[in-house]
Amino acid sequence: LDFPAGFRFHPTDEELVADYLCRKCAGEQTPAQVIAEIDIYKFDPWDLPGMSFYGDKEWYFFSPRGRKYPNGSRPNRAAGNGYWKATGADKPVGKPRTLAIKKALVFYAGKSLNGVKTNWIMHEYRLANVDRSAAAKRNNLRLDDWVLCRLYNKKGVVEKHSVTDREAAQFSDSEEEQKPTGIP
Repeated sequence: LDFPAGFRFHPTDEELVADYLCRKCAGEQTPAQVIAEIDIYKFDPWDLPGMSFYGDKEWYFFSPRGRKYPNGSRPNRAAGNGYWKATGADKPVGKPRTLAIKKALVFYAGKSLNGVKTNWIMHEYRLANVDRSAAAKRNNLRLDDWVLCRLYNKKGVVEKHSVTDREAAQFSDSEEEQKPTGIP
């Protein structure tokens, strides 16, 4: 995308929610086409900046959010070769009426028991007061049609965190130990 000289996309939480997320969820046009649509949970965070429309230190995405279990309400946080772990309390966005909830997440490389914390942070914005029950979604695995994600690296660089062969072997060994017996 070509933007005019001096263009900066640095919206507040309220602007992200009111001007982008609410409009996207309502099927309306957003003010500028600077936020890419991608299922971020299918990728490692260091691969995402290259898929973004705009940004050099933080990147924005619209993403669907899936369920961990078909009839549950927990989101599936597995992503690429790791997972996103929630940190801190949810924060309401919008005054006087809460329009959305902001959740901070940290990416861990590897499997959940032995995951290695990285410097990748994501702020996930989801609309407030939305019926996310499995019945409302006709048993669909999608928890939210769209969430808006702000992604950045605490160190301000696009660093990769690869799991070493030794760590990978350790993960697969620990998975074997945890398999319940008698279940194929």
